[in-house]
Amino acid sequence: MANTVVKIDKLVKRYKELVAVDHLSLEIFEGEVFGLLGPNGSGKTTTINCLLSLLSYDKGDIQIFGKDMSPTAYDIKKDIGVVMQNVAVFDQLTVYENIDYFCGLYIKNKAERKKAVEDAIAFTGLENFVKFKPKKLSGGLLRRLNIACGIAHKPKLIIFDEPTVAVDPQSRNKILEGIIDLNRQGATIIYTSHYMEEVEQICTRLAIIDRGRVIAEGTIDELKSNVKCSETVMVEARDVDQAMLEKVRALDHVFETSYENGELTVKYTGGKHNVVRLLNTLQNDNIHIGRVSSEQPTLNTVFLELTGKELRDKE
Repeated sequence: MANTVVKIDKLVKRYKELVAVDHLSLEIFEGEVFGLLGPNGSGKTTTINCLLSLLSYDKGDIQIFGKDMSPTAYDIKKDIGVVMQNVAVFDQLTVYENIDYFCGLYIKNKAERKKAVEDAIAFTGLENFVKFKPKKLSGGLLRRLNIACGIAHKPKLIIFDEPTVAVDPQSRNKILEGIIDLNRQGATIIYTSHYMEEVEQICTRLAIIDRGRVIAEGTIDELKSNVKCSETVMVEARDVDQAMLEKVRALDHVFETSYENGELTVKYTGGKHNVVRLLNTLQNDNIHIGRVSSEQPTLNTVFLELTGKELRDKE
């Protein structure tokens, strides 16, 4: 079994009457790309800030690399990289100077730092922009600069907090490929995002938290297997009346049906050959059938089923 990199045990953080993190426990292992998901106000940002000792907390224990984390645990912090959602660079410094400054917080040797900065520039594809100041960079390039500043010192643990917000598809793809490469090079990654397709693309395991608690944890396939809906079938069909809907609802494993704008939607809890049985039932009543499609549950399906569909206030 892989070594434990992060261990959070029964973490509690209160803001007066509000319990932002409620006895939350997590364990993240070496080599993982671990997704930390949750709706706005779920406690993700508070948990990360406690993990980094940027916030004090009321109860619980946090260990990183097997050591107790604290505000003065500099031996631990030197092996952590943080790329936050809000870009944090100096407008008056060039791209090179920004990366050099942040890298210099960890690497004092000039020759070693120069190599690390050049590696970070190459890794993020910023070679043609080293003399630019941040205000001259596009949103995607600015995000890449933010990443370069966070990873130049080659940390063992890297936290990415929504690093692809408001960037173009090409930059997003470059960022995700970079995260995968960092993981391949040995870094353990904690990744937060509201883009479920990104999480499905890069994360090996994840936790969904809500109201300060872990409500689901495991691989993506494990989480998908726990949702009620295992398959959704959509059929373009003419003249489906109430009697026909009742026949469809009576089929094995069906738990929900709807018919709107000429499209019949049927949701299943399991079973095999659901499409065949549905089409046979429709054809037996001479229902004219058009386009047919079937969808397996996505991570977005899991997320909405576990956390609900109502809008939340921001954290």
